Amino acid sequence: MHFLTLPFLAAVVVDCVAARALSSTHVVHEKRDVASTGRWVKRDRVSSHVKVPVRIGLKQNQDALKSAEAWLMEAAHPASTNYSRHWTSDEVVEAFQPSADAVDEVLAWVSETARIAKNKITHTDNKAWLAFDASVSDLEDLLQTEYHEHHHESSGRTMITCDQYHIPSHLSQHIDYITPGVKGIQVHSSELKKRSFRPGKPGQGWGEGPGWGGAPGGWQPPKNRPAPHMPNPSTQLQTCDQVITPACLQALYHFKSLSPDAQVSPNNSMGIFETGNAYAQQDLNSFYTNFTSYIPNGTHPILDSIDGGQAPVANVSNAGGESDLDFELAIPIIYPQTTTLYQVDDPYYANGGNGTTTGIFNTFFDALDGSYCTYAAYGETGNDPVLDPTYPDPNTNGYKGPLMCGVYKPTNVISISYGEQEQDLPAYYQQRQCNEFLKLGLQGTSIFVASGDTGVGGYAGDGSYNGCLNNGTVFSPTQPNSCPWLTNVGGTKVYPGRTVYEPESAVVDPAGHPYRSAYSSGGGFSNIFPIPSYQSSAVATYFSDHNPPYPYYYNGQYNGSAGLYNRNGRGIPDVAANGDNIATYTAGKFRTSGGTSASAPIFAALVTRINEERIKVGKGPVGFINPVLYQHPEVLNDIVNGTNPGCGTEGFSCAPGWDPVTGLGTPNYPRMLNLFLSLP
Repeated sequence: MHFLTLPFLAAVVVDCVAARALSSTHVVHEKRDVASTGRWVKRDRVSSHVKVPVRIGLKQNQDALKSAEAWLMEAAHPASTNYSRHWTSDEVVEAFQPSADAVDEVLAWVSETARIAKNKITHTDNKAWLAFDASVSDLEDLLQTEYHEHHHESSGRTMITCDQYHIPSHLSQHIDYITPGVKGIQVHSSELKKRSFRPGKPGQGWGEGPGWGGAPGGWQPPKNRPAPHMPNPSTQLQTCDQVITPACLQALYHFKSLSPDAQVSPNNSMGIFETGNAYAQQDLNSFYTNFTSYIPNGTHPILDSIDGGQAPVANVSNAGGESDLDFELAIPIIYPQTTTLYQVDDPYYANGGNGTTTGIFNTFFDALDGSYCTYAAYGETGNDPVLDPTYPDPNTNGYKGPLMCGVYKPTNVISISYGEQEQDLPAYYQQRQCNEFLKLGLQGTSIFVASGDTGVGGYAGDGSYNGCLNNGTVFSPTQPNSCPWLTNVGGTKVYPGRTVYEPESAVVDPAGHPYRSAYSSGGGFSNIFPIPSYQSSAVATYFSDHNPPYPYYYNGQYNGSAGLYNRNGRGIPDVAANGDNIATYTAGKFRTSGGTSASAPIFAALVTRINEERIKVGKGPVGFINPVLYQHPEVLNDIVNGTNPGCGTEGFSCAPGWDPVTGLGTPNYPRMLNLFLSLP
């Protein structure tokens, strides 16, 4: 599989421990394995007396990891006696924490070898780290290595790091990652001349500097164009094939707006993720005035600002099409329920910064789950020092506070219309995030993510000239959609000449008709994650009854294969909703917009409505809904027409039942409501 690699970690292994006697009981735990980019220059040995902050990331309880899917299914499967019995955050931490024996073994090793008293070693509240300060001399003895200064020529930054380090072989099963190690810690060169320096925050590690390129979130913003006309309130249902209004959505999915005076739960706000894009109140007001007069002007989301996220914009001309679209869709569906805006990252990082960050969602997870800030998994502890923002941010308009950890409670439903392609980020980065989606599901949070707008491929420049993998023909799955513990939402549309009383079709808009770039519902099969148990029957039926006409490969191994897609990967999407010709006000103008960016908040808003009805009868939120929907596809409107072209092919085709274009189908609100109300 082809993934981006950390530039500095691509360095030839230098046997820096040749001069040290290696114990036969020790093994190499981490090392570099490819040629250096030359951006970092290895210089002097670090003086033995220098004090450094050491962080040992402990692996999660392996038995818990094996049981995690079963635990989630116990709370999410409709046949379970524990349906909707969600966990608390403390119960999640307790379940996944390393075993007491593992902690004791690592503590004993550190105490005996590095001569660090056990009472000087901190076991963090989230149970994921052991933290202590040590001299370089003691740390070199502990890890049987040597530490050198590394200098970044253009930025002047200095790191302390080693080329490889060793740990006792029996501790490999307990230790995920150690800093400073192969990934170092940043210091000021002047500090190396002192007797010690002040410890940095946990997770501070190796950074690469300029050269990565790309703003967080690889998908293009929602497509929009001048609206063909302003719908007439009395005849708008006759023109839903041209402009989708709130009334069109009500007709499509069989629901009505709530009474503006309805009593709603204060604990059932709908969360919406945004970054690099902020709404304008003037746009929301214009939308209310023209389409939902029952919503008072001034109605706006509750702002949960994360690491300096700013909203709304002061000048309507600076409004973001994505954020305007999300709230102009969600608020009319759920009002007078509230929306919560998770505006993530300061303007510098949210808009791409200096091109050094391509990661997405880690700082969002940090703010919702304090344990994620220092959570170790898959060789990564805390935020990635190359892919993710670093706070405090010294740049202009940078957020000067510390990284926000565990400051906001996750809402019952969260809609995300941002993402990238799997191949844009390392597998370990995605796997670590996927565990967090699972933990949110255990706690009763439903996550809905737009499946992408480029069919079976990506945007031009993602992997090859046409956004496809390998030789430009292999399909490119989307991220974070491939994680099994969230709900992917594909896109549908009312075709020209059709009405809201007829079945929708998968959205397929060729380039120039009507948008500049082609648009079709993202779908396919993951190259990283296998087919989850709740989806296995649906995927098997699709292959059996509607086998795609393309060669395939297994286990994500497309290199050297003639296959175009992964036959045993998690299927995308799960469900769908309308995502074309959506009425919107953006930057002060009435326009129509398209993209699965619209589909995700529509589906998420209807589930927020369902949670409200369950709360009224004394039940809890539905949480992770996929197992219920795959067991009861009859509560959805099956979409059987359309494809999702890409990579020089017609892509996959819609079919009866689940398909990798529109999933199980679009919401039928009364059926869904009745089903979920019937569950415990």
